Amino acid sequence: MEEKLTNKGGSWLGVFATRQFWAFFGSGLIVSVAYIDPGNWATGIVAGSSFDFALLWVVWLASGMAMLFQYLSGKIGVAGYSIAELVKLRWKNERLVFLYWLLSELAILGTDLAEFLGIVVALNLLFGIPLIVGAFISILDVLLLLFLTRKSFRTLEYAFVLFVSAIGLAYVYEILIVRPPIAPIFYGSILPILHQNMVFIAVGIIGATIMPHALFVHSWLTKNKVKSQKKTTSRWQLLKYHKADTIFSLAVAGIINAAILIMAARAFYGIGIANVTIQQAYQTLTPLFGVAASVVFAIGLLIAGIAASITGTLAGQSIMDTLTSFRISLTTRRFITRGINLVPILVAVILKINPLNILVYSQVLLGFLIPLPLIPLVYYSSKREIMGDLANTKVTIVVATIFTMLILVLNFYLIYVSL
Repeated sequence: MEEKLTNKGGSWLGVFATRQFWAFFGSGLIVSVAYIDPGNWATGIVAGSSFDFALLWVVWLASGMAMLFQYLSGKIGVAGYSIAELVKLRWKNERLVFLYWLLSELAILGTDLAEFLGIVVALNLLFGIPLIVGAFISILDVLLLLFLTRKSFRTLEYAFVLFVSAIGLAYVYEILIVRPPIAPIFYGSILPILHQNMVFIAVGIIGATIMPHALFVHSWLTKNKVKSQKKTTSRWQLLKYHKADTIFSLAVAGIINAAILIMAARAFYGIGIANVTIQQAYQTLTPLFGVAASVVFAIGLLIAGIAASITGTLAGQSIMDTLTSFRISLTTRRFITRGINLVPILVAVILKINPLNILVYSQVLLGFLIPLPLIPLVYYSSKREIMGDLANTKVTIVVATIFTMLILVLNFYLIYVSL
């Protein structure tokens, strides 16, 4: 990404063997959970069940774009800022900043709704708990957040190691059970096939991958991480740690996303079941591959929902701490967010609408709001008066701009088709 890195301290690959890197490691892992949340599960399952392995290349493309943008976000943190902080410092207009905060909070709510639904559906699948009861039970996951953050933030990072490992192992098990063929996976990964009837799902994969809250929170997490290590480590070395952390964490997330699609393609496409929902996937796995396959699937979904919602809460806290003059605790924020997102669940249950249909509208909302962090991210990370010698190179600016335009066009296409 940045050629300068190799000139300011050697190859970044060597950092994996250093104790300092593992002390720095963690922010990328917390962010990576946003890329394997229930929204990604839903799009991956539909893509695999409908088009076999043909859209695997879209998963890898989305993962590559995510790596670049999360790297740029964290780089802003290494420079001593967060995205929200730069907006406040550079815009200066209090009313405009307040409006930006309100819209950003709306993006956080839209993101959390997908995680919330994932938890509620997983509880229903595992224990038969009615959706409305599960909605109220899921509010109690705030106690987990309180427990993990009561002593130090490092405890939360250790917890995310377990979260990501559990989700990864769940899909290792699923892949071993379904035994997918290697050749179609390879061709689906490298051949960019995109027929007209695939476009909507392909856009959905990218829309579910590049998320506003992940871009916001990475700069904030990295900035706080850098504060504790900057006295003893140069910022070029910290940038190298951040780059390795981001590539490693999002590579794991990308592989899990690919595994979701591969499992769905192998399990459902071959028997002619298309457009499979999360609930249908759980119900169909049992007769095909046994009860264990369904249970592992649902447990992975539950963990993904809980972990991703914690990331969303941290993202909300990062923009509130920066853009407003008032403060609330993480616990209070979690209760408020959950309380607000209870409303559409209750409405869906009362009107006998499948709550998962709400995901469509939440993705439309996020499509409108993705420019909030994305445009300032690319713009400010390229400004030398802000970033100094960490400013983006010309190549990085060109690639980031192309990716930004592609994502904006695809998101607005998704909005148009959905509405």
